[in-house]
Amino acid sequence: MKPIQERLATGEVLVADGSTGAVLMDAGLSPGIPPELWNVENPAQILALHQSYLDAGADIILTNTFGGSRVKLDATGLGGRVRELNRAAVHLARQAAENHQAYVAGDIGPTGQLMAPLGKLTFEGALETLTEQAVALQEAGVDLFWIETMSDLDEARAAVEAVHRASDLPVFCSFSFGSRGRTMMGLRADRAAESLWPLGLSAIGANCGAGMPPVLEALKQMHAVLPLAPLIAKPNAGLPRLEGDRTIFDMTPADFAAHTPRFVELGARVIGGCCGSTAVHMTAVRSALTGRVV
Repeated sequence: MKPIQERLATGEVLVADGSTGAVLMDAGLSPGIPPELWNVENPAQILALHQSYLDAGADIILTNTFGGSRVKLDATGLGGRVRELNRAAVHLARQAAENHQAYVAGDIGPTGQLMAPLGKLTFEGALETLTEQAVALQEAGVDLFWIETMSDLDEARAAVEAVHRASDLPVFCSFSFGSRGRTMMGLRADRAAESLWPLGLSAIGANCGAGMPPVLEALKQMHAVLPLAPLIAKPNAGLPRLEGDRTIFDMTPADFAAHTPRFVELGARVIGGCCGSTAVHMTAVRSALTGRVV
């Protein structure tokens, strides 16, 4: 395959995968069990997850390592298994992608801890734990890194620096924005873009968050300050609601994919899905892009 930066530079739009955690919970993952544990205890289900998105036409699949940092895994007593769980995740994604022209992205999510001075996690502490995860992903053979669902600018900076310490592979970074167009820590999309892009990213954008409107607003802001940068749109399938003990997302694949042209107009060159989205949603996105010349 061509280096992913070359494809993005031509204006090609790549399809990423959809939800991981929600799909695994539907498959039987119990609440409170880290999804990363299934990389070694239920690998067939992780392979099936990746295969569903590859069959839907995904160009990029993310490893099942969103919560794979030591700080995050420590919460469930798995902090000593960072290397094992991250490497297993990459091997499964590589196995699934073996017969597909798809990139394997090493997924790095937030630590779940507040950064100092609001919390106890220092920049140096975040850098150390995220470097450990990035090294494990690099050693196992990812094609790129995807830092996602960020809300704190300092934690995002630490994650980007950690990846650069571990590797010279391409780095994507996406933030999660709320209904007021800011992250949980009050960060605007334009400031995130202006601050992070000079650190050496290959794509930047928005994922998860409070439905479609915040993602559209984030892309508007980022495109205004970085008009030539490849942007990322990986929204949830609408807003969640509780139905008994289940979280339901009501946006249909057709409604989800209907936003694809607008995402592309706003500079999105990587489009996928987050919470509530499935392989059916990604099939609809791929269909929306078929034959489109950007």
